[in-house]
Amino acid sequence: MRLRLTIGAALLAVLTACAPANNTTGSASHQPHSSGSTGDSCAKGNLHLLHPGRLTIATSPTVYEPWMVHNDPTNGKGFESAVAYALARHLGFSSSQVDWVKEPFNASYQPGGKNFDFDINQISITPQRAKVVDFSVGYYNAAQAIITLKSSKYASAKSLADFRTAKLGAQVGTTSLEAIQNGIAPQQQPLVYQDTNNAKSALLNSQIDGIVVDLPTAFYITAVQIPAGTIVGQFQPTSSTQEQFGLLFEKGNPLVVCVDKALSAMKSSGERGRIQQRWLSQVVNVPVLR
Repeated sequence: MRLRLTIGAALLAVLTACAPANNTTGSASHQPHSSGSTGDSCAKGNLHLLHPGRLTIATSPTVYEPWMVHNDPTNGKGFESAVAYALARHLGFSSSQVDWVKEPFNASYQPGGKNFDFDINQISITPQRAKVVDFSVGYYNAAQAIITLKSSKYASAKSLADFRTAKLGAQVGTTSLEAIQNGIAPQQQPLVYQDTNNAKSALLNSQIDGIVVDLPTAFYITAVQIPAGTIVGQFQPTSSTQEQFGLLFEKGNPLVVCVDKALSAMKSSGERGRIQQRWLSQVVNVPVLR
């Protein structure tokens, strides 16, 4: 009996040694995904994306200089296009892995699901918008500017108070419109336009005395689109708040954390400053209206 048990034990040992090792480690289909470290939530393979392996960025159906050039966000030219592609590289994406979609400005900060990973479109970070969408850290410190025709009596204004009797206009849903209402507070209600093109037409036709837009846009308008126009000055909507543009995300999107890290790295290395210097260098020496 003892001899039979010994032989049986020996045979069992041989069979065990020859058994396939994968029975104890699990099949290959249960192994961690190879693209990205499981310990790094911001590794490319671990990012929370609309489409895996693709970065989907939104902007307006029509885009303008100096933010984007030739109405084409895909060419990497213009401040926001350049920032978007630099950010994509920091997240691990090549230019060919970036997809652009169109999102009207006023629709971007509405509540609900989004068909993009983030939107870049001179969207100011405001507490009201942040209730229903998420923002990255600011990627540009913005200022508002007042444009009049050179022939206007308001072209020589020195303060915001000088515009109290002016008829002003701005695009609907923008902080430029809020800046008129809260920063200038003119006696007449501002005229509201569907887009900046309509506001520019109203100015050219002398239907209004001035329009309010962000400062870099004001440079482009007066240099290219309305040479008869002039930038009277720049201002902040309130004296204590620095207006900032942020990337916009669907509420609760964990991608915000990784984008913030990338934007901070771009700022620390000076990359963001170099992009700004290239595309927005003329935004200097404009009188400040108080």
